[in-house]
Amino acid sequence: MSKPNVVFLDAETLDLDTLDTHALESLDANVTLHDRTQSEEVISRIADAHALLVNKVVLNEATLSHAKALRYIGVTATGMNNIDHEYCREKGIEVRNVEGYGTDSVAQHAVTLLLNLATQFVNYQRDVTDGEWARSAHFCLNHRPVVELAGKHAVIVGHGALGQRVESLLCALGMRVSIAGRPGKNGDPRPSLESLLPNADVVSLHCPLTKDNEKLINKRTLSLMKSSCFLINTARGGLIDEAALLDALIHNRIGGAGLDVLSVEPPPSDHILLNAQLPNLLITPHNAWIGQSARQTLFDGAIQQLAHFLQRN
Repeated sequence: MSKPNVVFLDAETLDLDTLDTHALESLDANVTLHDRTQSEEVISRIADAHALLVNKVVLNEATLSHAKALRYIGVTATGMNNIDHEYCREKGIEVRNVEGYGTDSVAQHAVTLLLNLATQFVNYQRDVTDGEWARSAHFCLNHRPVVELAGKHAVIVGHGALGQRVESLLCALGMRVSIAGRPGKNGDPRPSLESLLPNADVVSLHCPLTKDNEKLINKRTLSLMKSSCFLINTARGGLIDEAALLDALIHNRIGGAGLDVLSVEPPPSDHILLNAQLPNLLITPHNAWIGQSARQTLFDGAIQQLAHFLQRN
């Protein structure tokens, strides 16, 4: 019996050269690695595949319908909104993701964004580079206000392993933490996000993107926040109405935003937030998860799940 064909469509996203890949090499399968796959290349690359590994390549009915032998999709991420789940259920294609692999890495990044906003770190660093400190009449620069987070109120949306880890880190900073109820979930005993926003000093998003929470942060919810509130998003860009956020930042209706994700990735060069150049906006390139340990855990989990599938089939 011939070996199954396994295709990894965007292996470059994991930077495999920096990982231990023996588990992949030990699979009893014909493995094909593609560093990246453009939309027009998907159909030809999955046509003969029995199993796929994919991070962010979109796999919808229009493409998956050409993969007649396909029985498994392993998503090398937690979020799976790039997969047509309804089609996969209809055709008996198993879809698996990996949860919890980047808990420490992403939590560290979320708190880093918050600390940078609170301390004006980037702006003060720029002042030093521009010679402002050298020209100062005093021993320090203190023209930018710094926020002490101890005693402040943080609201977390999404309380899985990652949200819980962020909660523990914020508590270690001396913050008071509230957990918002899940949007769209009836009977959630936790307070709603809207009820918590008026008293929030920090709002940190750690939930998956669903139809119930798309643009959860919008003109209305932003209007409920304090003018000093910091917004952190290391989850999915679609959770935020970016035009509404930009308007709020420009007019100082919130204190600042730290984002590791945008609604389109990679973003176009003319993306409204990329070109804003605002002192109260920090954007990192969706790299909260890329710690070496996190990527190894992700890779090992994805390959282990794939190996179990191959053994069963």
